[in-house]
Amino acid sequence: MIVERIWTGNSLRNYNYLVACPETGEALAIDPLDHEKCLALARERGFQITQILNTHEHRDHTGGNGHVVQATSAKLLAHARAAIPDVDRGLNAGDVVRVGKTVELEVLDTPGHTMSHVCLLSHTEQPALFSGDTLFNAGAGNCRGGGHPVELYRTFSAQLAALPAETILQPGHDYIERNLAFTLDREPDNRLAQDFLERVRGHDPAKASTTTLGIEKEINAFFRLQSPTIIAKLRAQFPDLPNALDDEAVFLKLRELRNSW
Repeated sequence: MIVERIWTGNSLRNYNYLVACPETGEALAIDPLDHEKCLALARERGFQITQILNTHEHRDHTGGNGHVVQATSAKLLAHARAAIPDVDRGLNAGDVVRVGKTVELEVLDTPGHTMSHVCLLSHTEQPALFSGDTLFNAGAGNCRGGGHPVELYRTFSAQLAALPAETILQPGHDYIERNLAFTLDREPDNRLAQDFLERVRGHDPAKASTTTLGIEKEINAFFRLQSPTIIAKLRAQFPDLPNALDDEAVFLKLRELRNSW
């Protein structure tokens, strides 16, 4: 599997992706907002874009669809209930997206950021997760554009937390500096997050390295729901929190705080 990450350089800090079969050169374009960069890179690499996949229906992920279809006649894939026009194949949990002869990507139904969001998990020796706006490096998607924080928590706890630690994260945006700063605001004694922030401060998103799920569980506040420091800071800030504070309650309070942080 060949993965090309495309930095759009726009104000929303989007990443687009080309996932290609090394044997045939067929490629899947994931959320190809910057259609010009996606098409140009495909030409440069000798790829033929045969499919487009939108992780969800927000315009900053679907806005390039028409241009790519017009240029390539690619088929459009998205969640079966996504409000996206002209979808050729609706996706459900457990479906497999095949690219060329060698690439298989498993569909995960991951509601939360929106209620019709999919992530893709590669069937490779080292898995990769194309996570759209569900999971970011050191952060989690917001739920203001048609999602729900309880569903996002369930996606994190029931699906993402169970993925192999070596899974490479390929998110839809570059927010890592801000997300790490939030983790440290909630857990200032997190030394790994401190070190990571120093490494990525002022980084070039076009060349930035990514994380794995194992690293995320150490630096991402939305996975660190049993951290004594995080819980103590929440209790100090919100003294009316119940004595029995479960993981869901911690997650929801973190998501609420991040909305205005």
